[in-house]
Order: sequence, then structure tokens, then C-alpha cells
Amino acid sequence: MKIKRTIKKGNNQFFGRNPLLILLIASFFSFTACNQKTQDEAVFDPAELVNPLMGTDSEFRLSTGNTYPAIALPWGMNFWTPQTRNMNNGWGYTYDDYKIQGIKQTHQPSPWINDYAAFSMMAVTGRIRFTGEDRASWFSHKAEVAKPYYYKVYLADYDVTAEVTPTERAAIFRFTFPANDSSYILLDAFDKGSMVRIIPSERKVIGYCRNNHGGVPSNFHNYFVAVFDRDISSTHTWNGQSLNLNDQEEEGEHVGAILGFKTGKDEKVNVRISSSFISH
Repeated sequence: MKIKRTIKKGNNQFFGRNPLLILLIASFFSFTACNQKTQDEAVFDPAELVNPLMGTDSEFRLSTGNTYPAIALPWGMNFWTPQTRNMNNGWGYTYDDYKIQGIKQTHQPSPWINDYAAFSMMAVTGRIRFTGEDRASWFSHKAEVAKPYYYKVYLADYDVTAEVTPTERAAIFRFTFPANDSSYILLDAFDKGSMVRIIPSERKVIGYCRNNHGGVPSNFHNYFVAVFDRDISSTHTWNGQSLNLNDQEEEGEHVGAILGFKTGKDEKVNVRISSSFISH
């Protein structure tokens, strides 16, 4: 007991006479804790906690959220979302669906109000298929990645991988094709008035869409510009149900553009696309 009391007393005397040592030890542990916290914060990204597919298992008769997977920056001018239902369907993406018609630009606040100023991008191979249901490809959630800042899906019917990542007013698409002389990217400008113009010399498509469900001025337009990173080998347009071969401009109730490419195995075609309510 005497020895223990002596040691205890000695330790107290040692630390009591060395306040600088206590300060140094406290500073060391404080620095270590702060440094560890900084490292943890650098690794942690709150966006990784978000699952955009949550709440999408809904339909008109039953809501489990009534959301759609919005791939977007916070407060972005436009969002991007995979589309499993036909245009003008407020439930544009439903989790139980197994076919995808494209990835569309959306401004939809809710399925009840529906969308406006929407158009979509899609890729196909082989025979040209341009209407929504005809071009739709089977997909699996196992081959789908949905993040707030990135979306990826494998289009099984065409052996094509489609990816998109957004900016505040635009997006970058990447389509990875198989070896094929008939690889196509479609731009669907939707109904209620639209226009497309293909400019092969500039690797560009411009146009507008006017679809809405009320509450817009009479001169309402959503202008878009899409720029491709490689030469276009063939051009087509469509108007309603009619395909126009070797055509480069179309205007009407519901039109779209088809860009053809000859691709090697795993060849990628990148597209930068943006939109404006003012002008091209």
C-alpha cells in the first residue's frame, strides 16, 4: 500500500509540476481526433446515401411515393430520368416495368400535374425502330445504376449501354455500342408541336419541343442542341408514324431525329446536350 501511494503521489507531483506536458498530450490527442474526422469527412459523400429509385413503385391506383428517379443537380433547370411508360404518362418510370423507351429531359413536379418541355434520347441497333413502344428495350435492375448524379442502364435488346450525367442546364450522354454497321441514336422531340434539324457538318442536332399540360404562354418552346463527338454516317427523321429516309429536317405534331453510326465492339458515342426556354 505504501509503495502504491508513493507511486500515485509521485505521478501527481510529476504532472502537477509539468503543465506544459499535459498541454502537449492534450493537443496531440485533439489533433489526432480532428485529423481522423477530416479524413472521414473527405471519404463520406451524402449523395451516396440517396437511392433515386425509392418511391417509384407506384401507379395511378396506388401510390408508394409517386416519385421518378431524378438524375440532376439540386435546383437544376432540368432533370433527366429513364422512361418506361409512354410520353404524357405522369408515371413515366415505374419500378415493376421491364422495358425502357429512353432517357428523357423532364421538368415534372408530380405525376398529377404531369410533364412539360420533355424530349428523350434512345439508342437502337439493327432495324430502325422509332416509336416509343416499338423501340423499347428489355432491361434489368441488376444492370441499372441510379445515383443522383449518374444513371446507367444496359439495353439488352440492342446490346447497348446508355449513361447520363447532368449539369445545371445540360447533360452528357455516353452510348457504348456493339460491332454494328447499323447503330443509331434517336432524339424524340415528343408531341404537341416539335421540330428537329440535323446538321451533319457540325455533328449537331437542333430543335424544339412544345409539349405541356397547361399553364404556359402561347409562344412556349423548349429549344435544345445536341452535339456528337464523331461523324454521323446516316440521317433520318420521323413525323408521327412515318419514317423519312435520308432526311435532315422535320417539323410537325410529333417529330424526331435518327443519327446513324458504324461502330466497332464497345465503341462509344458521346453526346453533349442542353436546352433553353429562350433560343438555341
